[in-house]
Formats: sequence, structure tokens, C-alpha cells
Amino acid sequence: MTDHLMSDTAKPMLLDSYLKQLRLPGFLNHWRSFAVDAANSNLSYDRFLLALAEQEVTRREQNGREQRIKSAHFPMIKELADFDFTAIPRLNRSKVLQLAESGYIPKAESVIMVGVPGVGKTHVAISLGIQACRQGYRVRFYNAAALVNELIQAQDDHRLSKFLASVSKQQLIIIDELGFIPFSSAGSHLMFQFFSNLYERVSMMVTSNLSFADWTQVFGDERLTAALLDRLTHRAHILEFIGDSYRFRQRMRRQKQGTPNDAHSDTHNDDEEVREEGGNATDP
Repeated sequence: MTDHLMSDTAKPMLLDSYLKQLRLPGFLNHWRSFAVDAANSNLSYDRFLLALAEQEVTRREQNGREQRIKSAHFPMIKELADFDFTAIPRLNRSKVLQLAESGYIPKAESVIMVGVPGVGKTHVAISLGIQACRQGYRVRFYNAAALVNELIQAQDDHRLSKFLASVSKQQLIIIDELGFIPFSSAGSHLMFQFFSNLYERVSMMVTSNLSFADWTQVFGDERLTAALLDRLTHRAHILEFIGDSYRFRQRMRRQKQGTPNDAHSDTHNDDEEVREEGGNATDP
């Protein structure tokens, strides 16, 4: 249909149809209002097109960030801006902020956070993971005990290789709460295989309530534990969280204020304190 034969009503409808076919929802939703603004401001055609293109790119970038965060399966949303560094004064704040720039991910370096439960390791790990998602990286979050269960199930279903190949497509793997539940022999060997598969290919971030010397309590086998730590700590950024748990600090604050230790106030404790009390997934 030539332009002079097409009615003024049909042209916008045809343009809408083309934009849908081209999958340009930003153009589709904004071209009318942008056209009015362009006409009123006497903008050139290229400026009009540039404004529409910028709108489309902004929309796609925002959708991409949201999708990456959703696909990471974080148990909750935590922001680094909300973390109370003054409560853990010996934590290297500048190092944490440097890690928030995600420079370790292209290098496939590891980040290991150790400390007693309730000091904010999960909070920081989630925050760094969310920052990585916003910067365009593919991230996957796992609870350590749940991951072992998933590995065992994948092996039983004869799809372990497929599972490991899928995980290898990520750029950052976060494993939370390593140390709360000891693994069976089969689970320990599968976790070793998991770490070995990612070594120097994918960045790994691990939180643990145990010092490295005590990781044998989780994996059982001293030689396997030593080999795993050798891989994991190679070119690793190690953050040590030393301080009282959030719940303990809350109790002390209530005692000073003379506030009764009721159930209502406990419900407002830090989510990471609750998570670090123990996972709900167990290794068979």
C-alpha cells in the first residue's frame, strides 16, 4: 500500500503492527507522545528517533537487571547501603566496597566470608550478588545444604553432567551457610566435584561459620578438604567477620533500655540471623 493511498488512521495502526513484529515495546508505547513533543519543539527526525531509541535501550537494560536478579534466586533482597559496618568494625569496609565493583568476576576469583552466625555474611553476599546482577553478570545463589541435595538428586537422575554444565554458564556462584550441616561421603565428593568444575572458570562466593581449620567437620575427609581449600583459596578475597551477632546486640540494647524480651521484637531481627541459625535443607 503506497503512502498516498493510506488513510491517516491506518498509518498509526500499521506502525503499531510493525513495532510489535520488531519487538520494540518502548517505541510502541512512546512514539505518539514523543512525536507530539518533537512537533511542538521542532525537533529533527534524527533527534526524535534518538529519543525513542534511548527509551527502548533504558527499558531493556532495566528489564535485564530485574531478570538477572530474579534468575539468581536470592532468598531476599539486601542492599550494601543498609549494612551496619560500625557493628563489625574489624571488617575491611574498603575491601567490601571494592568487591561491589565486581572486578573479581572476570578474573574468576573467589570471595570467602567467615565468621560466627548473625554477623552479616549473608547480607553482604546477597548485596554483592545483586550488584553483580545490576552490572550485567549472571549470578546463582545456593544454600550449601540445599545444593548438596540437588547434586545428589542430579546424580541419582543421571543428569549430573548436565547440571554442572548449566552451572558453568553462570559468572558468579554464591554458596551460603557452608558449615551448619555436615555432608555425607557422597555429598562431600559431589561438592568437591562441583568446586573443581568451577575452579578458574566461574567466580565463587562462600559464606561459612567455620574457620578453614574446621572445614573437615563438614567434608569429613581431610585430604579432600585440603584439596578443596587449595582450589577455593587460590586467588581468593577473604573477609573475616568478627563481632557479636545481630540478635545478641538486640538483646543487649533491650536490656539497657529496660525493654522486655518479647516475641514481637524478635520478629524484627535481621533476616540473616535467622538464616544463619541453620538451613532447612538437609543432606540425606
